[in-house]
Amino acid sequence: MNYCAQCGARVEFRVPPGDSLPRHICLHCGTIHYQNPKLVVGCVAEWKGLILLCRRAIEPRHGLWTLPAGFMENGESTTQAALRETREEACARIAIDNLFSLVNVPYINQVHLFYRGRLLDTDFAAGEESLETALFCEADIPWQELAFRSVTLCLKAYFADRLAGQFKFHENDLLPLEGY
Repeated sequence: MNYCAQCGARVEFRVPPGDSLPRHICLHCGTIHYQNPKLVVGCVAEWKGLILLCRRAIEPRHGLWTLPAGFMENGESTTQAALRETREEACARIAIDNLFSLVNVPYINQVHLFYRGRLLDTDFAAGEESLETALFCEADIPWQELAFRSVTLCLKAYFADRLAGQFKFHENDLLPLEGY
C-alpha cells in the first residue's frame, strides 16, 4: 500500500503508538490501515446421504471440485454468507445446521468456515462460478480432484463423524505446501 484510501496521501509502514505490529499509516490524515484475514465461508450440504460439490469455473484451482463456499461480504453474518455462497455457486437452497469446521490458513491470511446443512430440494445447478454441480456419496468423492486442502479436511471429518453417529466441531491449521 502506497497511498491512503481515505485521503490519497502517502502512507508509511510503521508501528503506531499503542500497537505491536507495523501498519500502513497515513502521513496526512493519520488513518491506520489494518489488514486482517479474510473469511471464506461455505457449507457441507447433504441430501439423503449425498454431498453437494461444485466444479470450479474460476481460478484458483479451475476445473477442480469444492464445497460451495466463498468470501464473506461486509454486512452479512457467517450463516448468511454460507447461504449466499451455496445459492450463487450451486443455485441451491439449504437449511443451515451447525458450524462444523474452522480451518486457519495463515500463510494466505484466510480462515475457512464450513457449516453442516441440508439441501431443501434437488433443484440445483451450476452457478456463474461453477462448471457443474453434483451429488456424491462418500465412495465417489473425487478426492484427488478436490481444489482445497481445507475442503478435504472438512469432508474427511464429516464422514468420520457421520459414521460415528455424532457431529462435533473441528479446528485445523494448514501450513504451506509447495504448489498448493
